[in-house]
Amino acid sequence: MPEHLFLKACLRQPVPRTPVWIMRQAGRYLPEYRAVRAKVDFLTLCKTPDLAAQVTIQPVDVLGVDAAIIFSDILVVPESMGMKLVVEENKGGPRFPDPLRKPADIRKLRVPDPAEKLSFVTDAIRLTRKLLDDRVPLIGFSGSPWTLAAYMVEGRGSENFQTVKEFIRAAPKDVHELLEKLSRAVSAYLNAQIEAGAQALQIFDTWGGTLPAELFREFSLRSIEHVVASIGRKDIPVIVFCKDCGHSIDAIASCGCHVVGLDWTVDIGNARKAVGGRVALQGNLDPTVLHSDPKTIRENVKMILAEYGKGPGHVFNLGHGIPPDVPVEHAKELVRAVKEESPRYH
Repeated sequence: MPEHLFLKACLRQPVPRTPVWIMRQAGRYLPEYRAVRAKVDFLTLCKTPDLAAQVTIQPVDVLGVDAAIIFSDILVVPESMGMKLVVEENKGGPRFPDPLRKPADIRKLRVPDPAEKLSFVTDAIRLTRKLLDDRVPLIGFSGSPWTLAAYMVEGRGSENFQTVKEFIRAAPKDVHELLEKLSRAVSAYLNAQIEAGAQALQIFDTWGGTLPAELFREFSLRSIEHVVASIGRKDIPVIVFCKDCGHSIDAIASCGCHVVGLDWTVDIGNARKAVGGRVALQGNLDPTVLHSDPKTIRENVKMILAEYGKGPGHVFNLGHGIPPDVPVEHAKELVRAVKEESPRYH
């Protein structure tokens, strides 16, 4: 039986208070992170295990969060499959200069051996576990097949992902072929992270909400179900976070995961009723609240705790990643507020 609050909450076991961590908690809002980034570019940081381990642990030390998440990027998976990944500082984020635009592009992709192509991530996990010395558990992660496919076809982040949506309409069989390859790659990657020491996993479906409900279930959730089913260790909690997918909470809760992550547009009390005790819930403070004063942050924390209500199965988090310009003291207040206000609900 897990002893860490976070792992117990993921499995809906009794805990004395609600555990808390923050998506993108190792990031630019932390001066300690910026000091490391001043010396190396983003991809070098991702691919240097001792540096990745260092920044992974920073929010544990600075904020007192109840879990660490390995520092990496979801786009290292497409890169490992043969795509060129470019990250230009302050120029719109990562991009693929040669996006997938025809069936032949998809067929050239290879399903990589994580031990060969992604060993920098598994090495970082092993080192981080050693340095954490079991203070808090370590989360591994991957992008969902659909979210990765959206980047790979579009070439970069997009407001509406028009190109990949046109691909769905014009060549759905080819898109399914791409998603099948990605499902195998993501499955192998996540299993390798578990073998390296990851104690929980999160699947980020950042762009699931770009699809209407019916297409979401066909092109995103089906692949997520395949990935979750392929995870060899059934005792390892799996969190599925689908942004802007409030229309499909019930379906996501049935995908085989242990925890459904909620964005800030979803009422967590209604979501709890919808899942009916099948899974735990993670979330879901609006990240922009962290720009408010500490009193407002605490009031919003109290509101979400009250909406979830009494009982196990809640992991407190933001409804998306923490903005890079949030004051560190505000992030600390979030963590303090959860720790101080949540015991009354347990």
